[in-house]
Amino acid sequence: MLPWFFCALAPLSLALLDTQSSKILEHSAAANISSGCGKTPFESGIRSVTVNGVRREFIVRVPDNYDGNKQYKLIFAFHWVGGTMDDVASGGTDKELWSYYGMQRNAEETAILVAPQGLNNGWANSGGEDIAFVDAMVNHIEGALCVNQNQRFSIGFSYGGAMTYAIACERSKEFRGVAVIAGGELSGCADGSKPVAYLGIHGISDGTLNIAGGRVMRDRFVRNNACAEADAPEPEQGSQTHIKTDYVGCQAGYPVTWIAHDGGHWPGAVDNGPESGANSWVPGEIWSFFTQDQLN
Repeated sequence: MLPWFFCALAPLSLALLDTQSSKILEHSAAANISSGCGKTPFESGIRSVTVNGVRREFIVRVPDNYDGNKQYKLIFAFHWVGGTMDDVASGGTDKELWSYYGMQRNAEETAILVAPQGLNNGWANSGGEDIAFVDAMVNHIEGALCVNQNQRFSIGFSYGGAMTYAIACERSKEFRGVAVIAGGELSGCADGSKPVAYLGIHGISDGTLNIAGGRVMRDRFVRNNACAEADAPEPEQGSQTHIKTDYVGCQAGYPVTWIAHDGGHWPGAVDNGPESGANSWVPGEIWSFFTQDQLN
């Protein structure tokens, strides 16, 4: 039998443990909340930061009816070579149906959306200057807006896909997941040994950035995420369809998905029809990937 003083101290010890556990949980939850929570937000529009003495611009879309006490996803959308932040934010001829690669429509005001502007309309990332730009944007945005820091994502097409791939390689601890559309390794891949949730989308007839390069990029994260290696089927030319492969056995919380479509160097693929951001299956697949249970 335990001495009387052990019995007397047991409830006190349990109470202390409960209190400590509660504090640990509170600290853990608070650590995921940006410093901008509860502050007066800035409005949607063009913002700027200075990186290595250079003024860099980006467009931020703050959700309608923004609540400073609610945590939002933070989604970056990078333009293609020769494109602009305005092209991404406006959605071009498809307008809000394709804004931020369709994320404005799919997020339904649950995400803060960002369209950065590349130097010379590209993402060479010379000396890591564009990764530094990403870091500066994150700090600027999260200092004024309420962000769930476990819910940062990046999307990009072509050169923007290359930049998103660089983020996957270099900022895997800061970003939860990425979607690379018809990308190539053009913006570098420093480190590139850590897991990150990875969605790759590529056309089998891409004559600008060959699908073979897309497979290599995908396979890096198949390895990093400890997924079981497998042959991912791809559609035949002329099938006018797409095939989606969800890799199995991946480390918990780090899925890899590959979608190959019967098309060229396109961001808004459509089955059995001409390319169209408004009618593409791409935005829905990206949003489903970013919002699956294991990423939340």
